[in-house]
Amino acid sequence: MSISSTIKSIQDIMRKDVGVDGDAQRLSQLVWMLFLKIFDDRETEWELIQDNYQSPLPEKYRWRNWAANPEGMTGDELKQFLDNDLFPALQTLEAKGGDQRAYVIRSVFEDAYNYMKSGQLIRQVINKIQEGIDFNKAQERHLFGDMYEQLLRDLQAAGNAGEFYTPRAVTEFMVQMTNPRLGEKVMDPACGTGGFLSCSIEHIRKQDVKTVDDEAQLQNSIFGIEKKPLPHLLCTTNMILHGIDVPSNIRHDNTLSRPLISWGPKERVDVIVTNPPFGGMEEDGIETNFPSAFRTRETADLFVVLIMQLLKANGRAALVLPDGFLFGEGIKTRIKEKLLEECNLHTIVRLPNGVFAPYTGIKTNLLFFTKGTPTKETWFYEHPYPEGVKSYNKSKPMRIEEFATEKAWWGSEADGYAQRTETPQAWKVSIAEIKERNYNLDCKNPHVGEQEQHDPEELLAQYAQMQNEISDLRHQLKDILTKALKGEE
Repeated sequence: MSISSTIKSIQDIMRKDVGVDGDAQRLSQLVWMLFLKIFDDRETEWELIQDNYQSPLPEKYRWRNWAANPEGMTGDELKQFLDNDLFPALQTLEAKGGDQRAYVIRSVFEDAYNYMKSGQLIRQVINKIQEGIDFNKAQERHLFGDMYEQLLRDLQAAGNAGEFYTPRAVTEFMVQMTNPRLGEKVMDPACGTGGFLSCSIEHIRKQDVKTVDDEAQLQNSIFGIEKKPLPHLLCTTNMILHGIDVPSNIRHDNTLSRPLISWGPKERVDVIVTNPPFGGMEEDGIETNFPSAFRTRETADLFVVLIMQLLKANGRAALVLPDGFLFGEGIKTRIKEKLLEECNLHTIVRLPNGVFAPYTGIKTNLLFFTKGTPTKETWFYEHPYPEGVKSYNKSKPMRIEEFATEKAWWGSEADGYAQRTETPQAWKVSIAEIKERNYNLDCKNPHVGEQEQHDPEELLAQYAQMQNEISDLRHQLKDILTKALKGEE
């Protein structure tokens, strides 16, 4: 049976269980089991190549000792073992001699949950995993990587879980254009399921990794932070699948919950590639971690400010942002002013509708900038639909081949992108003109006649943008009045 068939039959078994409700729960249930199976397969490998290998797991909790035997515990005994023994133990796992693997396992299980109610069905799922997946077979490892990517794509239809997946074509293009290299620290501060990080790993490995020492250097240069438990679990597993043996640099945390100034020079990185959550609002109080000029509860705006702080001098960033950031006013204007003064925002790729469907129909943009020199001009590139395509959907997603024209046009930052020329899709806008526009970066393609916008998704996005700005103003007024009543300046 193929890995694809194995995963499908597992999901069919899970659908029979009354405790599992919906695709997101099914995936969460499947992934913690896959994590333990994959970890056990890796341990088999480590035992062969490391003398006196010591597992971070107590013997009774290793997959081989409770799951691998198809005639092993089942029914109520298995259910009780998982809920009352395995999960509590892994959620409080202590590291022996500072073994980072124990911290990784504990962070994965801190918010994991056994949704399944039937011990008999759990046993059936475990047996399917045991007989259908052997991560130590090179061919199966490759196939499983592809299958995992498909699982993440399937999440797009699983309610709000779709926000965790950025289309593969977009992640590949952004990573290729920022071009992270061996020796550089790469970070995604809102890493979701790890798409940008896994792409960066493969990119660096292909370009630069030639020796065991190179690989060790790569393993220590990938950093990610994810706020929500399910994508953190998915990302940690994804890192192991992509050869990061101990993904201890993938943290379960809210990157925005720290005061901006507390991110010091030692934590700065060379490359950031990310799709920060947009359209969401942070909980009250998070904005106070930022200087008063940039205080907003809108998640994506705070991430832009944070990314500028996290980059080293000459550090490079690529991020996905909605149209609302480009044309937004108020605090957004101040953020854009800071961005253009402190960084060279050299390129904005304007994506067509539907790239992130069905999660959102809002139009999105890819912003590329380098920290350390102010912007003199910004190039815009309007990415067209391929010939014969009117929109993207699950069966016809965006493909990496579509970016071939951008790549050929792109040029090099070393000579200031001197080879770039204006085309029907590409044009540049000077910093003087951007200032005249009050930092409105929603620059329309001058080669196309002005088109009045009647797209309901666009209009709703603009309405939501206005509501967010009103909310920000309300918070600012509240702060001013509170200070005035206290007799402050």
